[in-house]
Amino acid sequence: MTAALEAPGVALTSAALIALRGVALNANAAPVLAALPGGFATRRKGHGLEVASTREYAVGDDLRHLDCGTTARTGRLHVRQFQEERDRVTLLIADFRPAMFWGVRRAFRSVAGAEALALVGWNVVESGGRVGLLALTAAGPVIAMPRGRTRGMLDVIGGMVQAHTDGLAAMINGQVDDTPLDQGLARADRLAPPGSELVIASGFDAPGAGLADRLNALSRRRSPRLLLITDAEAADLPRGRYPIRLPDGRRIRVHLGGQDHRQADPMRQIAGRTALVLDAGEAVEQTARRLAAVFMAERAA
Repeated sequence: MTAALEAPGVALTSAALIALRGVALNANAAPVLAALPGGFATRRKGHGLEVASTREYAVGDDLRHLDCGTTARTGRLHVRQFQEERDRVTLLIADFRPAMFWGVRRAFRSVAGAEALALVGWNVVESGGRVGLLALTAAGPVIAMPRGRTRGMLDVIGGMVQAHTDGLAAMINGQVDDTPLDQGLARADRLAPPGSELVIASGFDAPGAGLADRLNALSRRRSPRLLLITDAEAADLPRGRYPIRLPDGRRIRVHLGGQDHRQADPMRQIAGRTALVLDAGEAVEQTARRLAAVFMAERAA
């Protein structure tokens, strides 16, 4: 790569994404729940530590779960039911298709999207969950299966860096057409188990006619969350296709212009679903605060 392609905000590095751990934790005031997977309480009753309710004893119930207080008060045997604890899995979906490789201020949208996903991922593993990766590029997808702890996050970071490098190289070599996003998401249901969370960071360019149906299908047993990566400075330009000169002298055209996102609501509708708007030109600390505010509110609800 030339020096221009290795500049901060253009190239994606493991060191930069690893350093975001501290930024993510500083922006998130929630306490750590567990050091290992299994600390995510669901509403399903099952084996766990948190008491959900009590009911009368039935033949076959485990006597170790007898509720002595309720039994003494009512004169009938009662047992406790516990809140089931399940492994929390989050699949991070990074859009590194050609349309993401531009930016007019701090960073390419592709880099800003990777930073946002890294911030989410660090919070997940620190709270006891597992993270995986599906990165979409013109050269093909890059996948990291869900794993917990720091090792799982390092696998995701390595996958994002490799996918970003491959996607940028493919675009420079002339692969400038975006595969529809709905097609790229076809692998998500096989990578994310039921009950998991999917976080998609994308500009949602070339969404494909079936994106709404794809998201609806995923949401039946999973929780998709959308991050719309924009560049507010570029939004001030008149809408159109702008020529961009590459370091080797060749030219490509990218779509720029349209609504000024700095004056818009921070939430937008994408394929009938709410997306959090993140500006690639903002400092990463501001992105971390936006993510912490929205994700913590959703999980509390």
